Amino acid sequence: MLEIKNLHVSVGDREILKGLTLTVKDGEVAAIMGPNGTGKSTLSYVIAGREGYDVTQGEVLLNGENILDLDPHERAARGLFLAFQYPVEIPGVATMQFLKATLNAQRRSRGEPELQTPDLMKRVRDAAAKLGVSQEMLRRPLNSGFSGGEKKRMEVLQMALLEPSVGILDETDSGLDIDALRVVSEGVNTLRSPHRSFLVITHYQRLLDYIRPDTVHVMAQGRIQRSGGPELALELEKNGYRDYIAEEAA
Repeated sequence: MLEIKNLHVSVGDREILKGLTLTVKDGEVAAIMGPNGTGKSTLSYVIAGREGYDVTQGEVLLNGENILDLDPHERAARGLFLAFQYPVEIPGVATMQFLKATLNAQRRSRGEPELQTPDLMKRVRDAAAKLGVSQEMLRRPLNSGFSGGEKKRMEVLQMALLEPSVGILDETDSGLDIDALRVVSEGVNTLRSPHRSFLVITHYQRLLDYIRPDTVHVMAQGRIQRSGGPELALELEKNGYRDYIAEEAA
């Protein structure tokens, strides 16, 4: 379970998160929607441990443990996964080498034996086939020359192999056409489990047509302003964020 309590975060002199509180229960898919500039991506980066953000108050609890003092790799070892809005290319790193290194690092942190190459290859091939990740993609350097949809599929493949307890999707629908969106969403849906939670950050209802959330939260003014069921996303799609933007400008 992910619990965020009274989180205040600043960058320089500007406070971005202003007392944000949110709980994502085990097995829950929670969506965060809100206007540009309200701090949605900041929230994902702070949870993951990205540098450059000053947490001045509050806690982020993962399964009861405050992770704010942990390094990013330690948070990942605890079961946290962040899918980036714009996955980066790493031309000098082979995709299979990267997958082997990350998967075995996680296994070592959990006291599990490392996977040998035949077992690793089978796991990767099986997961890749379900996500439409071709063998040719696996032979390339990580994300090198990939389309936006291919990069997102590769991230979902990483998530499927690492089996996190909490997956954060930061606008994973950015730059995807309908076919790629469907494939990526189906991959996420196959990972839904009573023991795995998702925090889905998005601007648009269209992603939530494929990844149906249990709860929807409206974020504005650096905090959660309203929460509800999937119908709230439909309301936002119809009316936009004008009420929340008006409140912020007031």
